[in-house]
Amino acid sequence: MPRTTRGEQVLSVRTDPRQRRVKILATLGPASSSLEMIRALYLAGADAFRINMSHGTAEARAALIANIRTLEKEIDRPLTVLADLQGPKLRVGKFGGGPVELMKGATFVLDMDPTPGDVTRVQLPHKELFAALTEGARLLLDDGKMVLRVTEAGATRLVTEVVVGGKLSDNKGLNVPDVVVPLAALTPKDRTDLAFALDHGADWIALSFVQRPEDVAEARALIGGKASLLAKIEKPQAMERLGEILELADAVMVARGDLGVELPPEQVPPAQKRIVAMARALGKPVVVATQMLESMIMSPSPTRAEVSDVATAIYDGADAVMLSAESAAGAFPVEAVSMMDAIARQVENDPQWYGRVHFTETATSATTADAMSYASGSISRTIGAKVICCFTISGSTARRAARERATVPILCLTPSRATARRMGLVWGVHAVQTRDVGDFEEMVAKSKRMALRTRIAAGGDLMVLIAGVPFSTPGTTNVLHVVRLSGKELDGY
Repeated sequence: MPRTTRGEQVLSVRTDPRQRRVKILATLGPASSSLEMIRALYLAGADAFRINMSHGTAEARAALIANIRTLEKEIDRPLTVLADLQGPKLRVGKFGGGPVELMKGATFVLDMDPTPGDVTRVQLPHKELFAALTEGARLLLDDGKMVLRVTEAGATRLVTEVVVGGKLSDNKGLNVPDVVVPLAALTPKDRTDLAFALDHGADWIALSFVQRPEDVAEARALIGGKASLLAKIEKPQAMERLGEILELADAVMVARGDLGVELPPEQVPPAQKRIVAMARALGKPVVVATQMLESMIMSPSPTRAEVSDVATAIYDGADAVMLSAESAAGAFPVEAVSMMDAIARQVENDPQWYGRVHFTETATSATTADAMSYASGSISRTIGAKVICCFTISGSTARRAARERATVPILCLTPSRATARRMGLVWGVHAVQTRDVGDFEEMVAKSKRMALRTRIAAGGDLMVLIAGVPFSTPGTTNVLHVVRLSGKELDGY
């Protein structure tokens, strides 16, 4: 029998179900673009990989996706790819003599003149803003480091007063927190990037700077069911219509970077709590992102405040927590993923964790599918089952089961590779692509084999099984069955 290397043994162990419920979404970039690094991030605990479409060339992004799919074949496990669109990022123009110093109380003009700017003015190459902004509106520059207030609004010229000064240089970002900006949710670049992502098999598309539910509807129409859609909540205007946005999106992200620029810092934690709670109530996956372990970009260990931040998101029941620059461009990408994994495991081992996760109420709808999903969690706790197993085509059964935040892992069996991959952002779900079943007996037999084969349960354990009859029909969850594994189901298999 050939010898197995230690690396192969580790890889085999890590293809088993994670010993935690929350998922880890790791951003790829210059520090983590090779197959070896992506493998290392997976072994450290990453469940899904984010590709930031704001950076890099099409060739580099294609190589990232190819490396993820190579690893997927190597480990024989579905891996999740999220393509994050840049969105309509607002920026000022260029300056003729280098950076300028804006002094508090000074007058500063933004206009449509492409002439390089100086300490008195600069181009604002976004004509839509001039019609939307009125006297008194705030403009935030360079991630909120500088603040301007409009004193005179014209069709091609904005006169502002510098409220908070600072050094302003070429192409710095501009945020407009007080108005709905009349910009399309998808820029021409986004449309090109979206087509690229779909052609290369991305599982999730993240839509940036969502302001209105119409933004989500437009993106969903373009995606055409080829991927799931995640709406990033980073604008105050999105908070005002959060319920409508959640109804249309497949998932949401608490994108605290720009949200923390346009909202006062003290309002971000309540906003995060509200987004997480509302998403959970609707059964939509929710990702908490931005600066979770920020210090690990340059340090091998995080601050205690950062650890508490990650833990809070997990106690709140977020489906996933995300690393940005920590894994994409930092000096310690593997260590950052390992730390997030360790925090998650520790939190979920806390005796108070389960109770805190259920501080958020998720009222069951008056449908058979919701009733079955709720019952599966209740029954698993009552009888001490080790796993909930669900058969699903679209993934809706698994998402409903995850919504209940059961005490046991959810084994999702699906004939759809796309569905299996999309489960990488869903709480507590271990997805396996397998052939469909034709009758009830085959379903029971296959669920037992897969529970043992994946080592999510062992001989003698109880398992709660939920599915829909007739088989191969999405949205028909109507069967709940309890079985005991004998441990012999794999004999001769």
